[in-house]
Amino acid sequence: MAQKILVIEDEKNISDLLELYLEKEGYETMAAADGVKGIEAFRSFHPDLVLLDIMLPIMDGWSVLKKIREDGKTPVIMLTAKGELADKIQGLEGGADDYVTKPFETREVVARIHAVLRRYGLEEDPSEKKLTFPKLVINLDSYELIVDGKRVDTPPKELELLYRLASAPNRVFTRNQLLDEVWGFDYFGDSRTVDVHVKRLREKLEGVSDRWALKTVWGVGYKFEVTAQ
Repeated sequence: MAQKILVIEDEKNISDLLELYLEKEGYETMAAADGVKGIEAFRSFHPDLVLLDIMLPIMDGWSVLKKIREDGKTPVIMLTAKGELADKIQGLEGGADDYVTKPFETREVVARIHAVLRRYGLEEDPSEKKLTFPKLVINLDSYELIVDGKRVDTPPKELELLYRLASAPNRVFTRNQLLDEVWGFDYFGDSRTVDVHVKRLREKLEGVSDRWALKTVWGVGYKFEVTAQ
């Protein structure tokens, strides 16, 4: 039986896109465009997980979350256009299980849904996409980058690029290989896209550990270099 996801989101284009992708993933979905309808749908649909926008008409996401928590422990992932730390803390302290900041990639939302459902024992864990190094965790299941014990906000493509490099330590990848494997064969952009993403990753990772580093191999490409202990 398909698991059920309730999308409470007032922006129709976002709601429709989420439903489309979730149904492709095999989930049964229902959508509501305001907080009151969201509560009604929650009580009639009995979802396994709720995607909940904060800025909703009639009743905001915080109030909806409170009502959901009065009824039980259904997993909730907050969708918000706000990136402030206070909003994230308020959501998590209010009982949300995770949050995604707009604009987001649909694949990231799906990955976070899988991760939250697994935490609740509602979904089996297939081959885990998680790499661990000293002071570094790259988790492609939950799309999280943990650097020196702290979660660092990282765009999906940056994380996918780092994961690909780190999954084959000390192997040199050309820019074209990385474009093909991370962006896909249908990507027609410039290879400098890789350089820009590597530069941003270095800003997040510089000086964290002397056991690994993101290295440039001049005239060839990049590698995730791991040194012996």
